[in-house]
Amino acid sequence: MPAYPAETALVENAPAKVNLTLRVLSRRADGYHELESLVVFAGCGDRLTFIPGDELALDVGGPRAAHAGETADNLVLKAARGLKSLVPGLTVGAFQLEKTLPVAAGLGGGSADAAAALRLLARANNLKPDDPRLYEAARATGADVPVCLDPRPRLMRGIGEKLSAPLIMPQLHAVLVNPGAALATKLVFAGCKPGPASVEGFDVAALAQAASLEALLPLLAAEPNDLESSAIGLAPVVAQVLAELAALAGCRLARMSGSGATCFGVFLSAAQAAAAAKTLAGKYPDWWICETTFG
Repeated sequence: MPAYPAETALVENAPAKVNLTLRVLSRRADGYHELESLVVFAGCGDRLTFIPGDELALDVGGPRAAHAGETADNLVLKAARGLKSLVPGLTVGAFQLEKTLPVAAGLGGGSADAAAALRLLARANNLKPDDPRLYEAARATGADVPVCLDPRPRLMRGIGEKLSAPLIMPQLHAVLVNPGAALATKLVFAGCKPGPASVEGFDVAALAQAASLEALLPLLAAEPNDLESSAIGLAPVVAQVLAELAALAGCRLARMSGSGATCFGVFLSAAQAAAAAKTLAGKYPDWWICETTFG
């Protein structure tokens, strides 16, 4: 891959998106599902570098590059082309993606990469962060891209296009675990039965007052991930990951993120999370394990 001149390159992190909760409320006539999800972003993720130029290009590297699929189909390029169609004279250029997140993992890695590309193009073209064309391009790129555009905790509704204002939440110490099982989102949703129409939705007022993990836990426990059972049916190892996390000292919540197969454990302290990650890595050296924070 080319080395970008340090004085001209722009860089954005693409943090992993984690669904602390995910309710599947109904299936729409167009085949999409109405959702409600409390989304946070992890302290780990991919990294995207950009240098302005005449041609739009993308190079993919990093430990997960081989699993990132065809470059021509990458959401980074789709997002960039979408914004170019909306902004006359948009300066494009070359992107370099350092891929570290597992793919098809329920962490919104491709969506986070696309959102980072839009932020980079906005910086290079002096577009304001709230320029509506950024959101329009994000929405056209994928359902999870809008929430990744400004990666702060939010409630996500609809098919991902309805976003709450950023939420103030306590920082959570966590461990992310992916056992190497790639799950197709479409298949996981196909096996899920939507919840009752009477689901009232997340108590935003209570969430705003949850200034500590102890206050937040009951709210999270009451709002599960409705896709877990379907994912386990397709990849039984997800149940094993959840059981392993739940058994670790200090784990207060073990749950799958998104459509899986990545799961997370929430811990009371950074020391407990670090110890848990070390224990799991010793037991399952082939699993992707990341000690991190959510916020």
